[in-house]
Amino acid sequence: MAEERELILKLGQKVTDRIGHKVTVDDPEYWGLAGVVTDEMAEVALKMKVRKPMTFSQLLKATGKEEKELQKLLDDMSEIGLLEYNWENPKKEKQYVLPMFVPGSAEFFNMNEERLKEHPELAHFFERMSRLPLEKVTPMVPPGGAGIGMHVIPVEKAIEMENQSVDIEHISHWLKKYDGKYAASPCSCRLSRKTYGEGCADDPADWCIAVGDMADYVVETNKGGRYITYDEVIDILKRAEDNGFVHQITNIDGENKIFAICNCNVNVCYALRTSQLFNTPNMSRSAYVARVSTEDCVACGRCVEFCPAGAVKLGQKLCTNEGMIEYPKQELPDAAKWGPEKWTEDYRDKNRINCYDTGTAPCKTACPAHIAVQGYLKKAAQGKYQDALALIKKENPFPAVCGRVCNRRCEDACTRGTIDQAVAIDEVKKFIAEQDLHAETRYIPPIIPPTTGRLFDEKVAIIGAGPAGLSCAFYLAEKGYCPVVFEKNEKPGGMLRYGIPSFKLEKDVIDAEIEVIREMGVEIRCGVEIGKDITLDELRNQGYKAFYIAIGCQGGRLPGIPGEDADGVMTAVELLRTVGEDEKYPITGNVVVIGGGNVAIDVARTSQRCGAGSVQMYCLESRETMPASLEEIQEAEEEEIQINCGWGPKEVLVKDGKVTGIVLKKCVSVFDEEGRFAPKYDEDDVITVACEHVYFSVGQSIEWGNLLENSKVELGRGNGAVADSLTYQTAEPDVFVGGDVYTGPKFAIDAIAAGKEGAVSIHRFVQPNSSLTIGRNRREFIELDKENLKVSEYDNGSRQIPGMDKQIDAKKSFRDAHLTFTEEQVKAETARCLGCGASIVDENKCIGCGVCTTKCEFDAIHLFRENPDCSKMVKSEDKMKAILPYALKRGIKIKFGKKEK
Repeated sequence: MAEERELILKLGQKVTDRIGHKVTVDDPEYWGLAGVVTDEMAEVALKMKVRKPMTFSQLLKATGKEEKELQKLLDDMSEIGLLEYNWENPKKEKQYVLPMFVPGSAEFFNMNEERLKEHPELAHFFERMSRLPLEKVTPMVPPGGAGIGMHVIPVEKAIEMENQSVDIEHISHWLKKYDGKYAASPCSCRLSRKTYGEGCADDPADWCIAVGDMADYVVETNKGGRYITYDEVIDILKRAEDNGFVHQITNIDGENKIFAICNCNVNVCYALRTSQLFNTPNMSRSAYVARVSTEDCVACGRCVEFCPAGAVKLGQKLCTNEGMIEYPKQELPDAAKWGPEKWTEDYRDKNRINCYDTGTAPCKTACPAHIAVQGYLKKAAQGKYQDALALIKKENPFPAVCGRVCNRRCEDACTRGTIDQAVAIDEVKKFIAEQDLHAETRYIPPIIPPTTGRLFDEKVAIIGAGPAGLSCAFYLAEKGYCPVVFEKNEKPGGMLRYGIPSFKLEKDVIDAEIEVIREMGVEIRCGVEIGKDITLDELRNQGYKAFYIAIGCQGGRLPGIPGEDADGVMTAVELLRTVGEDEKYPITGNVVVIGGGNVAIDVARTSQRCGAGSVQMYCLESRETMPASLEEIQEAEEEEIQINCGWGPKEVLVKDGKVTGIVLKKCVSVFDEEGRFAPKYDEDDVITVACEHVYFSVGQSIEWGNLLENSKVELGRGNGAVADSLTYQTAEPDVFVGGDVYTGPKFAIDAIAAGKEGAVSIHRFVQPNSSLTIGRNRREFIELDKENLKVSEYDNGSRQIPGMDKQIDAKKSFRDAHLTFTEEQVKAETARCLGCGASIVDENKCIGCGVCTTKCEFDAIHLFRENPDCSKMVKSEDKMKAILPYALKRGIKIKFGKKEK
């Protein structure tokens, strides 16, 4: 055990602001200093008073040191962060200051990444000293923060028109005050959290803007600081707002002085933590509160996604039969006893809850990607089609594709469907996405990395260029990466290209939206099979830091019956791929398709177009329960395809190696009592159907090849990859999976949603020591109660129907005959939306940062100056003068409240 160092103990006791606490060697005040502060440094510091400047000559006299020795000590103490310095005196003479721990030396200790690596205990020191002194005092802190820590300062443009604002509420005021004296320096909180595995994956560099003499200090003392211009400051502030970071200013020097403007990520920030963990917003909040104009809100959820305090959640706009819903508010400590039972230790996760328990718009809830349906319908209604497209691409990089092939769960859930017919959401999306098909109108999203001016250089490999892999690439590119997609086929697109017939999804639509992804900086290498042409280990040796495997289910399944190996038998996947590559592929004679899903219908309709005589479908399920959509069934029957329900395959009849027919047996039940797929048959009730071709659409398989050779990735049900359900990380830490290879065969929109989550995980993974889960949006939404709504007024127009291109033979051609809505139809259809959802602000949680206002594209949320007392800034030395009167009033309130109760 190391020897107790008396001078370090004394220094820790001197600087701490834990009232009444006697520092021991087990306290952070001791071990936080012990590793980097020498006894000689402590001896000098003990001759100083906290936050009382001393010039060199004063220190020379106080310490009795020799000049060179003292100067060396002062330089070293300043470099590690034990001292700071400025020139704030009439003579402009350099003076040294022994700062408090937070904000002060604990932060300065954490600004040098190399020192943190050598002394990781400094990270915990900062974390402890930003919490322990405040655990008891926070409920008694008045509005304005009483000179403790940091203070939220609103986004400038959110209060520009506020005529009651005061100067100190504007960032521009502070920039003018310190005109020309700025330095960008690393964020101590980001570096500290990162040191012990709770990093947020931001680049820590440059987010803290030192002003005035502090700018010189962070540059001259090896704290990663660099001088920057006013324009560079504005650029950093703008980048912070783009990423949803909160502007904060130091709050310990009264109204006339700050020394830094920080741009804080709530997932790591210790200053924001104070108010969020203890549920004491007075510690942080600005004078402003956000409020929603419900009539303008479309529940897009952007404000919810970015609100650092979790003050905004999605709710509903429509009345219930009992009236408007009363939403709960966060309890505050101003009139209640407060202790650990009132705290929210997991506030970083709780603040990411998306909606109230009573629910929100069903369309957003039902969509696997949770697209802002109500939002893009509103933009389309306004004729702002580019804005609508941009809003869709926040969650879905393939709107043109999905407008043609999505299974439309949003429409199935649409509240309007309880009145007459659901809004034709996908048809409107298809209209909006037409812009993507033309180079001059397509929307290329901006690249918004959580950095102050660079792209990330970490190499990421995506294996599989289907909807999951390409979506992952899209959102990684948006974050500032340049991922490489490896695809074994000749062209990208996966099952979009090789599994969906052109009469439903033309190849040029796929190509156009993939081109957008390329323009964002994604490289796609086709004709490369990982495991065969190059291995994962070889890619690792090339510097790749993470892998996203999204190879889909490329193989078909056979039922395991006699005759299934005959000439004339194919799986659905095999046939669709063959015809996709050659639409002139000939099919002569009669066709039987086994299966009842949308893929089986695609096979039947494809067979018809390839020249088949007759096409019949046989499936296990009843007509009411067969998995194909009603629209798909209707289109198949219009093409004279016969659908026969309640039959399963028993044997393929073969002569001379070729199919001559198939024997089918009656299915008496499809699922067992637990709802698991376990069909039962009447083996004596059979029929024989003559045919020359049998196409099985009874499942798909994953073709791993040698991809996972020497890998720790585990395979589970259906030979799919086993991974964490939130992060998609496998047993091989740098390998993530998504799409059908993880879930089994699903729809394109499911794969797209998985791709975005894969990008979130990979970004967090490749940035060292970042948490894959803390503060992550779980993307959980609740549907409002459609049975308890009072809808009195609405547009009573009927659902619009897209036209058909009469020049195309819709029953025989491989060209897509479905027309896009006209602009008039879009106007009529969007008017049918009931506008179910809206954002709701809990003003008791709001910290008035204004981040929400930068994300709302509907001018529906604004800041209002309702807490002017929160702009009262006092010196740290005067904090008790502010706290005691407030604490007294609060105590009376609590006592009086008890009596009344």
